Amino acid sequence: MSTTAHSKQSHSEANLARRLGLFDATMIVMGGIIGAGIFTNPYVVAQKVHTPFLILGAWAVGGLIALAGAFIYAELSSQTTESGGQYVYLRDALHPLVGFVYGWSLLFVIQTGGMAAVALIFANHALELFGVATNEFRAALLGSAALAVLTAINCIGVRAGSATQNVFMVLKLIAIAVLVVAGLMVSAPATNALTASSANTSTTWQLLVAFGAALIPAQFAYGGWQTACFVAGEVREPRRNLPRGLLFGVLGVIVVYLSVNYVCVHALGASGLAQTKTPASAVMRLAMGDRGARFLAAGIAISTIGFLSQSMLTAPRVYFAMADDRLFFKQLSKLNRAQVPAFAIALQGLLAIAIALLASRFEQILNYVVSVDVVFFGLTAVCVFVFRRRKTTRNDAKPFRIPGHPLTTIFFIAACCVITFSVIYNEPRNSAISFGIMLAGVPAYFIWARRMMA
Repeated sequence: MSTTAHSKQSHSEANLARRLGLFDATMIVMGGIIGAGIFTNPYVVAQKVHTPFLILGAWAVGGLIALAGAFIYAELSSQTTESGGQYVYLRDALHPLVGFVYGWSLLFVIQTGGMAAVALIFANHALELFGVATNEFRAALLGSAALAVLTAINCIGVRAGSATQNVFMVLKLIAIAVLVVAGLMVSAPATNALTASSANTSTTWQLLVAFGAALIPAQFAYGGWQTACFVAGEVREPRRNLPRGLLFGVLGVIVVYLSVNYVCVHALGASGLAQTKTPASAVMRLAMGDRGARFLAAGIAISTIGFLSQSMLTAPRVYFAMADDRLFFKQLSKLNRAQVPAFAIALQGLLAIAIALLASRFEQILNYVVSVDVVFFGLTAVCVFVFRRRKTTRNDAKPFRIPGHPLTTIFFIAACCVITFSVIYNEPRNSAISFGIMLAGVPAYFIWARRMMA
């Protein structure tokens, strides 16, 4: 199967246009990570752990996990020029079944679920910005409209999608910089002694369980660095630019996230942060009044649109690669006149719209997505050991090497295990639904594999 997959590279991969450089790769990495999570999830983390040290600690550990993951994906991406990212690594290192189930989960759980949640957040903040009363119906309609527009833009071509993503990425960084500066000017509230004392009376097991639960929203906010690997077939000098883009992008996001959480804790306090579902807006309101809150609502809307644009640009390349291996609908492997997989982009957009129209709470979708996502993160890290054991470098490349391997790689795998346990322990029902959808990909794989052999 691996040989067959590689032989196909000269077929469709050769037709994908390489129009993305290092700056585009870095912006794709940062755009894939920085969405709505950093504006919303700080309060979710603060509800799990109740001291400034543990709150910032959860975001710092989440950053270390993301950095370890970036090292892993940098090595893997430096060994291939194919689009498809994780799908290609899992297919070649473990088994085509594992790669297929990943792509299946990406389409029906991970990517479309995350996009639907972010589209709803965009809609709520956009309605707030224009003074329109928000409700679930209006948010679903506006979020679906945003998804439809971005689907159309990315069908025009990779350069149009990338340019849109880059503009929104720069605008969201400007909005975050204003938030950080404004938050530092706010006077810190009095320390809540009751919160501190309650934390001190917690048992070690309770603290570990709480910290593990806090890593779930943090990991969701940090997730997305891997999506840059999906567009390897459209990056110039991918073995050089993708690893560098991954590392530059993740390091930049760690600085951004720790800065935002520091000002949230500084301005609101640990207990105040836990009680504020819109912490970033609350900080801006304290610093600049209602005008500041409206400015941040615009910044959040821009940030979410940028994330959705990045998602539209990257993930469809996985479904394209699956179809090119004859393991998915053959229409998804077709390129339009702009040399982009328009059918794959449209399918993802339609499913995200369907979920947005039917979605419920953001926190529910968050657990629904993370439970499956981290499983494949851990399995992808295992691919490093497999490829190194084979002692062969694919495509005669000189790959990037993970600093501190195998310790850093084992740390990342262990962290994925901890987060998976935490999601199942805290959200058994949502986990069961998402794992059920994931496992439904197993019989689907054998159906397509049988057709391929016919």
